[in-house]
Amino acid sequence: MIEVILNSIKNNGLITAFAVIGITMYISHFVSVKFTKGRVHGSAIAILIGLILAYFGGLHTGGQKGLADIQMFSGIGLMGGGMLRDFAIVATVFGAKFEELKKVGLIGVVSILVGTVVPFVIGVVVAYSFGYRDPVSLTTIGAGAITYIVGPVTGAAIGANSTVMALSIAAGVIKSICVMISTPYVAKAVGLTNPRTAVIFGGAMGTASGVAGGLAATNPRLVPYGAMGATFHTGVGCLLCPSILFIATKLIFG
Repeated sequence: MIEVILNSIKNNGLITAFAVIGITMYISHFVSVKFTKGRVHGSAIAILIGLILAYFGGLHTGGQKGLADIQMFSGIGLMGGGMLRDFAIVATVFGAKFEELKKVGLIGVVSILVGTVVPFVIGVVVAYSFGYRDPVSLTTIGAGAITYIVGPVTGAAIGANSTVMALSIAAGVIKSICVMISTPYVAKAVGLTNPRTAVIFGGAMGTASGVAGGLAATNPRLVPYGAMGATFHTGVGCLLCPSILFIATKLIFG
């Protein structure tokens, strides 16, 4: 009986992945409600659990894809891949109303540009302080500070090595968790109470997962608007980092 169950799990990887993620989310939201009274959103706890599982999965297999390197959980690699991730982001944005987006105006564009350049500069400064000097590494890590998607996209475009690209992803993940956890606490102070400010907030922060999780804990109705701003932010980062910002970094650091 046990052998039949194990074979079914191995042969239906994607279904197993959905089951694992579903169980993880249930536990995460239970912990969020019972132990933090909703102050730390379940998504943030789920990301932390995922990182821990990926770490031990990598230790167990010596691989590079965490749990996905274990045959039983190989479907997680597909579920967590770019195709389903982008589909989820696009599906979320479909909940936004175009009339509300038109109200954002010029300040929305400014928020995206500022939200792209400022974290990039911070990422470059931190990378430089840790001993990185070549423009490729500095640009890639700076791009990762924008979002964990922009980092590897930029690194692949300008020829960064795998270690630097991994660091850029780590920087983006840390930012995502920080945004997710802090959003409910700062929402009232920054006026995060309507679709217009949600779009601006998403454009300034840029991390779609962090913004979505944070807004879900603040006001679920604002999630599509924040995700829209964050999605634009990611696109702008993918355009500017391998081009203008990389050229600027080369001019400064040679």
